[in-house]
Amino acid sequence: MPFNFAQPTQALAPFVKQYWALDNVMPQGQSHTQRIIPTGLIELTIYLGDTPVSSDRDSISSEASLLNGQQSTPYDLVVAGSVSVFSITFHPQGAQVFFNIPMEELYDQTISLRSIQKDFVDQVESELYDAVSFSERVDIMNHFLWRLLKKNDEPSDLPRLVNSLTHIDQSMGMVDIATLAKNACLSRKQYERIFKSNVGVSPKRFLRIIRLQHALFKKQVNPKMSLTELAYDCGYYDQSHMINDFKLLTGMSPRQYFSDCDAYSDYFLL
Repeated sequence: MPFNFAQPTQALAPFVKQYWALDNVMPQGQSHTQRIIPTGLIELTIYLGDTPVSSDRDSISSEASLLNGQQSTPYDLVVAGSVSVFSITFHPQGAQVFFNIPMEELYDQTISLRSIQKDFVDQVESELYDAVSFSERVDIMNHFLWRLLKKNDEPSDLPRLVNSLTHIDQSMGMVDIATLAKNACLSRKQYERIFKSNVGVSPKRFLRIIRLQHALFKKQVNPKMSLTELAYDCGYYDQSHMINDFKLLTGMSPRQYFSDCDAYSDYFLL
């Protein structure tokens, strides 16, 4: 499938990881099933054509603009017909500054953007639909998000949270919560509350997701790496520990996942 990718403006870059889009027409009568796994990222997806059918998130599939919260388990999307998708991937702490609600309310949820942000939604959907190129849609979304950003105050705890997430990224998820809380000058309870409110998932669950994403990234850059080497390099106690996390977060064993799916990390982009 032909994907397009772009970076946000400099003003939005601290909060938006990337834009991506997909335009494709599936052959008549054919479909494609995509396994969606936890990435540690919140995403705003705008469907400009047919909408896919979800294995467990299909209650609002008729809506065009959907905000996808942090996941705990995998699910499948079945894509058929004329597909046109424009999506915004936020940094882990990024979505909160635009939508000004506790991100933990979105945990394991896909909700209509209209339900939390009525202003501009009709306009931006119409403009995206009428746009003739990916770059034009990027410009439209840059303007839309900038208007939202100006409406809201930046969370006071954002700087220390950004520093904490940088530590997590640099350690590839191999750091304990007590250390993160201490470095943020917070008690563990305070740290967990602030983290969940801004990132949308507990630190413990987030670190587990980042270890998985690190494993996918390592396998992506080194396809010949064995599962034993992968478990050791990614901070798992042993191979059984990695297998358990893979089954929980992808629904498959590592061997099955790498056989059936691409080794690709949405979090650690090349």
